[in-house]
Parts: sequence; structure tokens; C-alpha cells
Amino acid sequence: MFLAVIAADRPGLQALRAETKQRHMRHLDGGAPGVRVLQSGPLLSPDGSERGSLIVLKADSVAGAQSFVDADPYNQAGLFETVEIHPWLWRRGNPYLEEEAVSAAAAT
Repeated sequence: MFLAVIAADRPGLQALRAETKQRHMRHLDGGAPGVRVLQSGPLLSPDGSERGSLIVLKADSVAGAQSFVDADPYNQAGLFETVEIHPWLWRRGNPYLEEEAVSAAAAT
């Protein structure tokens, strides 16, 4: 299943975000058993500063995704004020559907 993770930072913790960014990125790059990060990036304030995270996961279960997010260095450091994990039906821009369409077109 696909899941969208939306995490909002606690106000005033830009320095903590900067300090833990490399560990956070290594965590995302590493994934976990049954969890793969497909896309990620910071949510931005109107002034362009980072104020949260958006992560798209492919996971075997919501519980596995929750464990992965719980282990995120940003979350462990107390950066996130809120974290929402939403199962998501990926439609447009789905790379799996694009691959199937290309394969089908090549077969004809």
C-alpha cells in the first residue's frame, strides 16, 4: 500500500532540523523491512523556510509505516509537533502504471 506521511515541525526548531537532517536523510534512504520511501521533501513556510516533512511510502502495513516514522531521527529528536499517516490511492504519476503502459504499448 501507499501512504502519505505529513509531519509538522514544532515552531522555532529550525536549528534542530538542521542538526538532524543528515541522520534523517540516511534513515529515509535506508528504508526498513516492508517499508520503502518513494518520495520525500520538506514542507515550506511562505518565507521558504522548512517547517515540516512530506514522505510518500510504500509499506506492507500502516503499523510498519508507523514504526518507520517513530524511528525517524527528526521524530526521535522531538522536531515533529504532529505526524499524520494516511493510506493513499496513488493515481496520477504512478510510476508502476506508467511502466505497465509502456510495456503494453511495446507488446503491440
